[in-house]
Amino acid sequence: MTALPEPPMKILEKLASFLSGLILFVLVLITIGSVIMRYFFNAPWHWTEEMSGLLMVWIVFIGMAAAERQETNLTISFITDTLPIRVSALVNLLMCVASVGLLLYMGWLGYMLSGSVQFRLTQILKVSWYWMYIAVPVGAILTAVFTVPQIRRHLCALLGSKEAQKS
Repeated sequence: MTALPEPPMKILEKLASFLSGLILFVLVLITIGSVIMRYFFNAPWHWTEEMSGLLMVWIVFIGMAAAERQETNLTISFITDTLPIRVSALVNLLMCVASVGLLLYMGWLGYMLSGSVQFRLTQILKVSWYWMYIAVPVGAILTAVFTVPQIRRHLCALLGSKEAQKS
């Protein structure tokens, strides 16, 4: 019996989680190495501040997408929890649609910004600032993609479909 291939959303979810974890692991290793080199060998790594900043931006934006897919982003739902199911579904649907619109706009602005700094280099590593700013559209678009299933679920709940209960 052959295993069914994983759906693309599941692959993207695993990739986002893996990448954010890997980047965090590298950041921790660099920080530990920097501390050891500075305090035990009196030979500080001068590049760690730039690299840490670059990695932190990627952790934030890839982590944001991973958190959205797992629906673990911070929400304040005490108002929607008190509303009737269909009204709550409508409010959540509108918030998700607005979020996707805002994320796509943010992705576009991030893309435009990354293009405008592609020839500027960092002071120590001489890496293009493009690699820091491109994290914004990548994270925003990935988060928007991960929000779409929530839109479908809220729409089904609004229409009273049984598929909303399965999600």
